[in-house]
Amino acid sequence: MPVNVRASIKVADEVWIVTALLHRERPDRPDFSIDEIVDRAAREHLTADLRPGVYVHVVQHCVANRPPNPGRYRMLFETAPDRRRLFRVGDPYNAAREGSKIVPEVDDLPHGYNGLLTWYHDWEAARTAGAEADDSLLALRGTGKGLWADEHADEYVRRLREGWE
Repeated sequence: MPVNVRASIKVADEVWIVTALLHRERPDRPDFSIDEIVDRAAREHLTADLRPGVYVHVVQHCVANRPPNPGRYRMLFETAPDRRRLFRVGDPYNAAREGSKIVPEVDDLPHGYNGLLTWYHDWEAARTAGAEADDSLLALRGTGKGLWADEHADEYVRRLREGWE
C-alpha cells in the first residue's frame, strides 16, 4: 500500500484498516495480538506519527464485547485476553454498543484503501457461510426428519416405551 498521511482519519477507522490488512495478509490467522495491531498501525503510516489513541482503541474503544468506556464502536472482537479480530455480524457484543459503527464509511477511507470494505464483506460472508458447517450441532440440522415419516410422533414415543414399567 502507498504511504498516506491523513491527519483527519479517525483513530477507530485507522484501527479497523490495519486489522483488516492483517487479516487479508494472513488469512490463516484467526486473530492478532494487541501489539501486532498497534505495530501494523505504526508501519502503515496512515498519519504522520502513531497516535497514542490507537492503543486504547485496540484495547477498549473498538472492542464490541467489552463495556464502552467511552467509545462504543463494534469494529473489533476480543477472542481471548490480548487477542483481537475484526467484528462480524452475529458476534456477541455488549448491549450498550447496540447500533454503533462496525466498519468505516467509504468516504472516510484514505485513497487506496476502499477495496478493504469489499474484502471485508466477502470475508465476513465466507466466514458466516462456513460457520454452520464447522458447528457439529448445527450440521445435524435436518438429519432426523425421517424418524417419524411413517408414524405420528406420539405413536413413535409409545413404541419406544413398550415394555417399560
